[in-house]
Amino acid sequence: MLYIILIPPVVIALMILMLHISFIPPRMQEHKNPLNRGMNYQQLSISTQKNKQLFAWLIPAQITAQSQMQALTERFSHHLEHSTPLVIMVHGWGSNAELMLPVAELFYQVDCHVILFDARCHGNSDNDSYAALPRFAEDIQAVADFARNKLAYKGKIILLGHSVGAGAALYAATLRSDIAAVISLAAFANPEQVMRRYFKKYHLPDLMTNFFLAYVQWLIGHKFNEIAPENTIKKITVPVLLVHGKDDRTIPVTDAYRIHNNNPQSQLLIIEGAGHKLINRLKSHGSLLTEFLKAVRVE
Repeated sequence: MLYIILIPPVVIALMILMLHISFIPPRMQEHKNPLNRGMNYQQLSISTQKNKQLFAWLIPAQITAQSQMQALTERFSHHLEHSTPLVIMVHGWGSNAELMLPVAELFYQVDCHVILFDARCHGNSDNDSYAALPRFAEDIQAVADFARNKLAYKGKIILLGHSVGAGAALYAATLRSDIAAVISLAAFANPEQVMRRYFKKYHLPDLMTNFFLAYVQWLIGHKFNEIAPENTIKKITVPVLLVHGKDDRTIPVTDAYRIHNNNPQSQLLIIEGAGHKLINRLKSHGSLLTEFLKAVRVE
């Protein structure tokens, strides 16, 4: 009889432990840097919440004069050309800045500044108790603040994210008034559906699933609907480009349509034959990205 009484608390405790473990992403550290793709850069350390340090790369827009190339470090430390947009890029779950380099190269080729960074618990950035969409958004804000305050950048900032990073970019754009545009790659519509799919694998009864969903919202300090891309996009008044792979098996393409439908002014690009990891498929759609950037530049 004692065992029967003890089983529910033990199961709940084990599930909560599993939840916390699941909020610790696999850490993948960088092996290559922007120079491997022909882009000059400066490595940065950026302070975020709780004085955690973010590993980041600053890639300035192309500098063609050889005389200017000799003063790169001084240029980076004190000045970024304000007439050139700055794209702040954030990866997805368990990824890192290196895996975003193909996208960074596209924007580098059209004369944009780029900052790529590792979110907390990822790549070479500091650890924290867990990683989640709101913390990705906090890190995005820390990078934007660094650009404004430390680099004295006064130009247009564009946020770009992949997967949970895309959701964080959309959410961060609702918290700031200095964002010029957002590019979302493979965002989920609502984290509640993502969590329900996760719990479904364990065949949990609805009562227990609802308990754990409530626990996760308590843990991250936000209601799912508050940070859900399908809702945050309603508050965004700047240009938004939504990109999704038609064959995405991680986040179904229907999520992209749900997000888009809540902001008909947003642009939607569905890439045929692409899955969730669509980074390397963007090059063939470079002209659309260029047109989107042109519209942002002239606003």
